Amino acid sequence: MDQVTIFEMSPRDGLQNEARFVPTAQKIALVNALSDLGFAKIETASFVSPKWVPQMADGAEVLAGITRRDGTAYTALTPNLRGLENAIAAGVDEVAIFASASESFSQKNINCSIAESFDRFAPLMARAAEAGLPVRGYVSCVTDCPYEGEIAPQPVAQVAARLAQMGCYEISLGDTIGQGQPERVDAMLHAVLERMPPAQLAGHFHDTAGRALANVAVCLDHGLRVFDSALGGLGGCPYAPGAKGNVATEDLAAMLAAKGYATGLDPTALAQAASFARALRQDEKAT
Repeated sequence: MDQVTIFEMSPRDGLQNEARFVPTAQKIALVNALSDLGFAKIETASFVSPKWVPQMADGAEVLAGITRRDGTAYTALTPNLRGLENAIAAGVDEVAIFASASESFSQKNINCSIAESFDRFAPLMARAAEAGLPVRGYVSCVTDCPYEGEIAPQPVAQVAARLAQMGCYEISLGDTIGQGQPERVDAMLHAVLERMPPAQLAGHFHDTAGRALANVAVCLDHGLRVFDSALGGLGGCPYAPGAKGNVATEDLAAMLAAKGYATGLDPTALAQAASFARALRQDEKAT
């Protein structure tokens, strides 16, 4: 039975856009619940300016408060060198950087061009290597951009290949606003796979248009075996009003099981944890 790794995003990508500040204790409880479920990878925090992403201001406190499980990597998003140094101090196991296949999105999201973003990544990659930390790369807007519309496959392949050349061990291909269609995901993957093997790629799909699982299926056909998701479908894109969040982990795990793939995750335990995750989003008392 083929093994598929689910990279759990709910503590970071799932919560970063919440209007209500989720208390640190609840974030810690969420990560601990995910650890108990047996996830191999949990994106636990984001070390960005609290001015821009106030929801992630307590990343160091979350990492200090969790109960770490052997076999689980606790990762963090680190868009710049200062963020990386803070993540190292907090004891992360792995970090991630993010680039875009869209020039407009790059300018809006990180205030620089795609080319400039790689100049910024160079010292970060060197410091991560010095610290012995693996670096994962994200490519946003792999099929659609909120400013430019459809994105051609070749720019995606170029950005993904550049991240790999810089030393990223894995490249996560992100349908940032959840508008990807299976046929265009297929075309994008054909272009990317001309430059790197499927074992170096992951899929990251938002479910805005209800096509996330269909897009995952296309990736499976191309040999990808790592997917990002968030319990309870947490998350969303600030550039797509009313957008749904990440593909729900419990739905993804169920689909994979139905197709005969092993994830190592228990469906009943996932459902219970998803209820807790949804309570965080809905401003209910999470217990």
